[in-house]
Amino acid sequence: QVQLVESGGGLVQAGDSLRLSCAQSASTFGTYTMGWFRQAPGKEREFVAAISWTGGITYYADSVKGRFTISRDNDKNTVYLQMNSLKPEDTAVYYCAADRLPALNPVVVRSSASYDYWGQGTQVTVTS
Repeated sequence: QVQLVESGGGLVQAGDSLRLSCAQSASTFGTYTMGWFRQAPGKEREFVAAISWTGGITYYADSVKGRFTISRDNDKNTVYLQMNSLKPEDTAVYYCAADRLPALNPVVVRSSASYDYWGQGTQVTVTS
């Protein structure tokens, strides 16, 4: 059973930064593709970023490219999302996701249906 626990959310002002963390319980963390998704009130869950099991390949949603950075530390079983220049439209519950994807494909990693394991979410609120 893979468990994911997010942390690092909070209430910040526009232009501020936050770093989200997601700790995974599996000893085989290094074999999982990791993703971040978010869901704002009244909206569907949307892709934010993903990272390959080695950390060598990353994908971003256009809305966060250049502001957010996904990274991972396989020794600590943790994936991070550094969020800079936050905007009010970044307000959402942020979810960490994991799966052993058979192929690292830009369409596959952007789909929430590709991931079997999810964290409970952490709230990020950005005020103007």
